[in-house]
Amino acid sequence: MVKKIIFATGNEHKMAEVRMILEDIGVEIFSQREAGIEAEVVEDGTTFEENALIKAKEIAKEAGKMPGFEDAVVLADDSGLEIDYLNKEPGIYSARYMGENTSYDIKNQALLDRLGKAPDEQRTARFVCAIAAAFPDGSSEVVRGTMEGIIGREIVGENGFGYDPIFFLPEFGCTSAQLTPEKKNELSHRGEGLRKMRTILEKR
Repeated sequence: MVKKIIFATGNEHKMAEVRMILEDIGVEIFSQREAGIEAEVVEDGTTFEENALIKAKEIAKEAGKMPGFEDAVVLADDSGLEIDYLNKEPGIYSARYMGENTSYDIKNQALLDRLGKAPDEQRTARFVCAIAAAFPDGSSEVVRGTMEGIIGREIVGENGFGYDPIFFLPEFGCTSAQLTPEKKNELSHRGEGLRKMRTILEKR
């Protein structure tokens, strides 16, 4: 039985999504910061799955030293944007693309500029989210969620963060930054990954 969950992030936007998607699991969910864990993890894997597992396992080691969190399950994600026209860039380097401190307005505009006038059929892209769980017994699991779309032609929308304002969903006629939080969680790569992980957690 899972008693506590630590999600290995300090990103408040991400924590809000995680709590909304897992709200009915009946387990307290803490951010890494709320659990008092300051560790910086070097994500040197070559895939989203490898990076998520590295992060989950490292934070789980730290959690094992924290009073009250010794039996917590640690979840970690690695997510990013793959653009087919750009050979799946920025991929696992999405957060670090053009430098970690570069604003997403600048990053998004740079990607739009790189795609130029490429037609819609060449602008296919997807958000990918790998979610790993590190359990107190040393075992681990990893799942993947995706959301397919295309890269739009301008930065549009205020509801999302990161690359959401350039990620266009043709079937909805809007970017993922124009979706309501509820709709985004229903459709998103992180939503799909977390629902898969929830199924695993409920069996533990």
